[in-house]
Amino acid sequence: MKRTTWFALAVIGCVACSSQNPPPNASPTSTASTGVSKIQHIVVIMQENRSFDEYFGLFPGAEGLPRQNGQFTVCIPDPDNGGCVRPYHDATDKNGGGPHGSSNASADINGGKMDGFVGQAEKGAQGCVETVDPTCTNSVKSDVMGYKDPRDIPNYWAYASRFVLQDHMFQPNASWSFPQHLYMVSEWSAKCSKLNDPMSCAANIDSPGNTLSGAGKISGDNQAARNFAWTSLPYLLYKHKVSWKYYVAEGLQPDCEDNAATCAPKQQTVGTADIWNPLPGFTDVRQDGQVSNVQTIDHFYGDVKAGKLPAVSWIVPNGAVSEHPPGLVSAGQAYVTTLLNTIMKSPLWDSTAIFVSWDDWGGFYDHVAPPVVDSTGYGLRVPGLVISPYARRAGVDHQTLSHDAYVKFIEDVFLGGARLDPKTDGRPDSRPNVREKSPQLGDLMADFNFNQAPRPPLILDPNPRPGAAAQI
Repeated sequence: MKRTTWFALAVIGCVACSSQNPPPNASPTSTASTGVSKIQHIVVIMQENRSFDEYFGLFPGAEGLPRQNGQFTVCIPDPDNGGCVRPYHDATDKNGGGPHGSSNASADINGGKMDGFVGQAEKGAQGCVETVDPTCTNSVKSDVMGYKDPRDIPNYWAYASRFVLQDHMFQPNASWSFPQHLYMVSEWSAKCSKLNDPMSCAANIDSPGNTLSGAGKISGDNQAARNFAWTSLPYLLYKHKVSWKYYVAEGLQPDCEDNAATCAPKQQTVGTADIWNPLPGFTDVRQDGQVSNVQTIDHFYGDVKAGKLPAVSWIVPNGAVSEHPPGLVSAGQAYVTTLLNTIMKSPLWDSTAIFVSWDDWGGFYDHVAPPVVDSTGYGLRVPGLVISPYARRAGVDHQTLSHDAYVKFIEDVFLGGARLDPKTDGRPDSRPNVREKSPQLGDLMADFNFNQAPRPPLILDPNPRPGAAAQI
């Protein structure tokens, strides 16, 4: 699909929407910045391991799977079987995906040809039933060319049709889950040579923050210190007296470290710094006495019910509801729908901006080559949804974005534009750049219209009936 303006209208469920969007030459922030004070709560819901083309490759108005006259025009080489594989509808609820470390990202992208996905999946270690690591795939038969549509994820398509879908959202770095979650809360992924020393850290998107030999124990924790010594966004939030929480669905996490071909799934708990829950390992979070802000998911439901949701919330799943293979797609959709229904049924809906995304591509096919902003990213394209009473109506945002944009938006809304910048944030570290300042990064303010009447909530059945097939 061709990109024509920074923001296009979706045709599903959109009637007389055009007045909600600025002309193509308008400043993306011109209609949003003046009313941003209406947003008192920002919620980031991060799911796992799905590419944009897999979930929204046929969404009207989006730059989706390449096709013409009802036929797919792309066919990815199949080294093991010969020939090539075209995109196909995959109704399977339990997927395998492909290996998704930094070397796999490089091979999938293949210098911009975007043709390595099937070959990488076939090279992935097999036999990892019920567990996945960056070099592992759960499917003996590669399913990375499969796509979903309203038959499989009707609620996600309903949110995209009613609110805003971002079709150029890229994971912040070209690697697996762990570094994505570090970027989500700190705009960097690194390994530090000295305990608690932010100047001892160097960029690392393969095995960041591994336990240091002799690092000792985190107080109240049975795990050796993770030593995330660089500065996190919660440090700035704490400094500016902005409330935050990081809600964790306890349970098993499927990704593993150290490039193991197989691994036993680890337990995910709130107090233990780990792949999807890194904040307890950040030096500044511990020094500021903020580790208790990392809480179980039941606290989210309780906080919403009590009207006490913090200004900034991050919500991460466990393996069963993450959509990370082998987690069921339907289980993840039901979980996200329940989270959204909880907010939408509360008075907090009127003052909340919700961002839903998936942390990395999981080895699934995507045809758009990611832009290069520095030595670590961006990574591949993932789905992004903006859900809010002030989200523009039924639009597809074509801006170049990454999860860095969430940090930038939080900083703009609650911190007066303060950045995680060693020169200005009061806690210098050795990060090589300030990601929020990248000239290639779009502005999420463009996805809001604070002049429109607040949008009503969209309450959906967590276990919906399948929708209609999308047109190729």
